[in-house]
Amino acid sequence: MNTQTFYFLLQKCGSLEKLKQIHGKAVTLGLLCSKRQHLACKLLNTYTQLGSPVDAQKVFNHIQNPDIVSWTCLISLYLHTSQPCKAFSIFSHLFHSGLKPDSFCVVGAVSACGHRKDLSNGRIVHGMVFRFELGSDPIVGNALIDMYSRSGAIEVACSVFKTMEIKDVSSWTSLLNGFIKCNDIEAARRIFDEMPMRNSVSWTAMITGYVQGEVPIPGLELFQEMRAEGKDWPTVITIVAVLSVVLILGHLILEALFMSGALVLALKIFQEMPKRDVFSWTTMISGLALHGKGTHALEAFSDMSKSGVVPNEVTLLSVLSACSHAGLVVEGRSLFQKMVQCHGIKPKIQHYGCMVDLLGRAGLLREAKELIEHMPIKPDSVIWRSLLSACLVHGNLAMAEMAGKMIIELEPDDDGEDAVHCIRADVYTVLEVITEQMKDLDK
Repeated sequence: MNTQTFYFLLQKCGSLEKLKQIHGKAVTLGLLCSKRQHLACKLLNTYTQLGSPVDAQKVFNHIQNPDIVSWTCLISLYLHTSQPCKAFSIFSHLFHSGLKPDSFCVVGAVSACGHRKDLSNGRIVHGMVFRFELGSDPIVGNALIDMYSRSGAIEVACSVFKTMEIKDVSSWTSLLNGFIKCNDIEAARRIFDEMPMRNSVSWTAMITGYVQGEVPIPGLELFQEMRAEGKDWPTVITIVAVLSVVLILGHLILEALFMSGALVLALKIFQEMPKRDVFSWTTMISGLALHGKGTHALEAFSDMSKSGVVPNEVTLLSVLSACSHAGLVVEGRSLFQKMVQCHGIKPKIQHYGCMVDLLGRAGLLREAKELIEHMPIKPDSVIWRSLLSACLVHGNLAMAEMAGKMIIELEPDDDGEDAVHCIRADVYTVLEVITEQMKDLDK
């Protein structure tokens, strides 16, 4: 194997295993000696293309005087393999080696800072852009906009955009994405409307922004506008974004049907949905709970688990609520106990509130009180009010008085005296009812 054959084999190589064989043969034949550093750089570039940072680093370490392309290859590889800290470390070594970084190398360093949200080092690299007069290159400006946006400094990103001499479609899209990252959909739309030109990436970015902001209707309208213009064809990513819009609309329709009482129609639409994610399942479970279908809600939760969809904290809250309203104490207890063990979700105050309500409705007041007392979170007035209501329903006046005092302590506002009188009035009203019932029994 000579030099030309080596070059040819590297260009045609498509697998890491084969590349290692070529590498081993080249070492055996002495093709990677110090006089042929360009061959080592080509090998490094091929390892980079195949995504093998360990092997690429080994090749790089044997290059006596790596050029700027080799440094940039290694930085890019660590970025593409989600190792921004390592990428920035390589850039630091490059800078201290005495080589002058070019635009591509600086873009790699800026991107590394962006992924780490490292505003401090990002500003230092920005200073290098001025020092080495690289600011006229649009790719550098675009990278700076992205870095500042990711780091939460959208004002600086806007300033970089305004000072750019050449603004291409990527520059506009970078700023558009910046506002989306900062959850400012209105500002993103203004940038989109001002764009002198658009491509499929900018269209998709704006549609995705609407999806992330859970504003489905404008996202769907924008997709229709994109198709009507016919200049830029939707990509796979665009279609995925639009499908997400449709999914959000599906959730909203389901929720509206459940709220309006159209239970049968909601169930039919849910069954016809081609894809059911955690949000659609949660909407379904919440709707069933709303209509007092606790057993059906538990069955839906079981079906969800069997389908491989992982529940979130809202899903579990909905199931606990269903158990509470249906009086399913055993099932509710079991689910609450398994939240961390089986689902990896730490109960929040809302979950504890559901359990107190569940136990209180069932008349298990002592257990409800013990749960409150052993909560790792400080119970709020909502939880104590839930216990108070249960105590009044079941006639436990002593516990009701205690719960009332806790509510007053937690809400020491100007209406505190009124709150005391209201709670006492509730207690004594219940006492009167019980007294009357006892008199009736004695007759």
